[in-house]
Amino acid sequence: MEAKITTPHDDNDHEDEEYILLDLNHVSSLLDIPPNANYVLTGLNTLNPTLIIDDKFKLIGEYDETIGTSIAFTEQDNPVVHEETGPSEVNLFSGTRIIDSNQPPTKQVKPLCQLHKVLRFRMSPDSEIQSATAEEAK
Repeated sequence: MEAKITTPHDDNDHEDEEYILLDLNHVSSLLDIPPNANYVLTGLNTLNPTLIIDDKFKLIGEYDETIGTSIAFTEQDNPVVHEETGPSEVNLFSGTRIIDSNQPPTKQVKPLCQLHKVLRFRMSPDSEIQSATAEEAK
């Protein structure tokens, strides 16, 4: 999981962007987090940001500076493409690209950004929280 922080800069209303890796490794074995779970991330500009997942689990974060270069990547599906080459007398479709629908798409990985901080989360003592709005609705 990654978070992008945009902070206003004093000169000419320029904004700086900073990407932060959200590390849930210490809690992922303890929690059953659905892939599309709702979450609220607050206090990114504090020493201990809070992450609430599905109105149930409260996690407390702590920043670590990265050592060396850390890069985040994005992954996308690309269809398998064959390019016809050869003399035009032999190949009527020279230079044509043909998508092979019989093969599954390949994954293409591209660099997204450089990371300078990692935000590591741990369980909060009051991790089994319930949404106040959900309780009021009952």
